Amino acid sequence: MEFYLATNDGTPIYRQIMNQVQHMIASGRLQPGDELPSMRALASQLVVNPNTVLRAYRDLEAMGLIVSRQGSGTIVADCGSPLARREKRRIIFKRIEALMVEAHQLGIATDEVKDLIDKCDAAMGSKRTA
Repeated sequence: MEFYLATNDGTPIYRQIMNQVQHMIASGRLQPGDELPSMRALASQLVVNPNTVLRAYRDLEAMGLIVSRQGSGTIVADCGSPLARREKRRIIFKRIEALMVEAHQLGIATDEVKDLIDKCDAAMGSKRTA
């Protein structure tokens, strides 16, 4: 399991860790019961303070996405599909929100953005069936 940090994007490191774990769970790359790297191992891999990983893991645990047990590691919680679906929708919403901000800054109307999304979806649909 690989984690990557973007040092120049302005997102706090603990948040980047959280986002990556959330994406892995939402996409199904992490399944309930899968073990996450230990806090120390991940901190060493990313060359960050262990407290940064601890904060990310604690926040993920508070969200119900992971379970940490003293001495037995940290695993993906059995959160079921409703949470996974909600998380997927949250991820897409954030991307759409960023797209809409950029579109408005470029002077592109919402209807034109929707049309572009439909065209993109149609193009991807033909690629999915190929």
